[in-house]
Amino acid sequence: MHNPCQGHLDAVYRILKYLMQAPDKGLFFKKLEDRTVKVFTYTDWTGSIYDRKSTSGYCTLVWGNLVTWRSKKQNVVARSVEAEYRAMAHGVCEVIWVKRLFEKLDMKFDGPIQLYCDNQSAISIAHNHVQHD
Repeated sequence: MHNPCQGHLDAVYRILKYLMQAPDKGLFFKKLEDRTVKVFTYTDWTGSIYDRKSTSGYCTLVWGNLVTWRSKKQNVVARSVEAEYRAMAHGVCEVIWVKRLFEKLDMKFDGPIQLYCDNQSAISIAHNHVQHD
């Protein structure tokens, strides 16, 4: 989105062509009154038994509809809280991207963006990052 080229446009046309040829398949977006953006993050701490690296992921819901998602093995071996905090950082990057996308599309969005994480220690660090290493 930050530097589109002809290859990206070709991919979009390929997706649209597929959807036109398969009308029973596709993406369904519900129209809801809920105008919030929510990001859910999760980490499978040391999920790989070979290199002990964690897999983290997130999904972004815009107005109740799933818009983006990602799952990726982290580059480094991290402790439990560190791995969760990294997943939250990736979620925040996605939130910034969604917010900028709203701005580029001239859509007004003033509401809060909610970031969800199930690790209380990572949430504590995010709230008070000054007193943590």
